[in-house]
Amino acid sequence: RQGSELSGWAMGRWTYEGIDLNHNFADLNTALWDAEDNDLVPHEFPNHYIPIPEYYTFANATVAPETRAVIDWMQRYPFVLSANLHGGELVVTYPFDMTRTYWKAQELTPTADDGVFRWLATVYATSNLAMASEERRLCHYDDFIRFGNIINGANWHTVPGSMNDFSYLHTNCFEITVELSCDKFPHASELPAEWENNRESLLLYMEQVHRGIKGVVRDRDTEQGIANAIISVDGINHDVRT
Repeated sequence: RQGSELSGWAMGRWTYEGIDLNHNFADLNTALWDAEDNDLVPHEFPNHYIPIPEYYTFANATVAPETRAVIDWMQRYPFVLSANLHGGELVVTYPFDMTRTYWKAQELTPTADDGVFRWLATVYATSNLAMASEERRLCHYDDFIRFGNIINGANWHTVPGSMNDFSYLHTNCFEITVELSCDKFPHASELPAEWENNRESLLLYMEQVHRGIKGVVRDRDTEQGIANAIISVDGINHDVRT
């Protein structure tokens, strides 16, 4: 009703309870980085599947029921690839979303799997019709075009408690954020064009689930599958649990 690009970035951002779902997941980054600074990783503190802090589980914790439901869903199903869809820009961001230097609003903060995340973001950005268009204009002030329409989330703006960082550190799921359109609230008549802009990108992104090593970890003698096996890769300081 207010016009397509006139409603402001905060419109519709908070729940009925006044919680910003975009910042509502447990901050596991700080615990990991503190442990790294004290040489506790990975022998005394895991670099993956980091447990949820006790304070976050209290009944009076400021955690939205929607957030708790998503976390329960993530714990029940071992997702390995994910994307969450936003609006208001044309860019794909990848973890970490939170700056390592706590007082900085922007800071390049890559994960141990930075190469994989950059690839995943690039796959989406280069196949998105709007992002790849030669007539592409800036949405607002940030020039993401010169970076290939991808950026490390924390290097754009810090987001403590993001779902991307939580997915990576708590469930081993690789997740990116896709800013679908300059317009947060496109008119209904514009939705078919938005779908065409993103259809191939979504399909290509899902196909990336087949990249990398996959298989079943089995006991050599019994051939039975081994649950919760830890996979370590030389040179990557982030293990994965089967």
